[in-house]
Amino acid sequence: MNFDPTTMPIGMANGRSFGGHGGRLGIRYHARGDDWVELALPYSDELIGDEESGVLASGPIIAMMDMATSIAVWQKIGAFAPHATLDLRIDYLRPARPGQTVIGRAECLRIARSISFTRGIAHDGDIDDPIAHVAATFMVPNGAYPKAAK
Repeated sequence: MNFDPTTMPIGMANGRSFGGHGGRLGIRYHARGDDWVELALPYSDELIGDEESGVLASGPIIAMMDMATSIAVWQKIGAFAPHATLDLRIDYLRPARPGQTVIGRAECLRIARSISFTRGIAHDGDIDDPIAHVAATFMVPNGAYPKAAK
């Protein structure tokens, strides 16, 4: 199956939300470039982790970054390939600002036969003031990734 982030039936077209867990969190497609993809996690009172400060819980940000890094792999190979998250490391630098949408930008660094390597940044409006840095590794359960798109 060919992968086009604007038409893929995973709910990214025209800013629509994803289905399943991502949809429940309100995660949606935000933007993309030649070698990166962005998802957005709009602020919601339902996602607050600390009621006194209004800061979002870390779980929704982790879920969004897992999705963003995964989609970055599909963008690089130009196809959908079911794969499993082997490792997802998130280093938080600061809390997300209350009331702000969190943006997750991800890129795929390398695709080996059955393993892919990604990195990303979560921010809430200024990519130079990140909330977190992310590194994720994925594996195709059976076989190999399709050849990367040129």
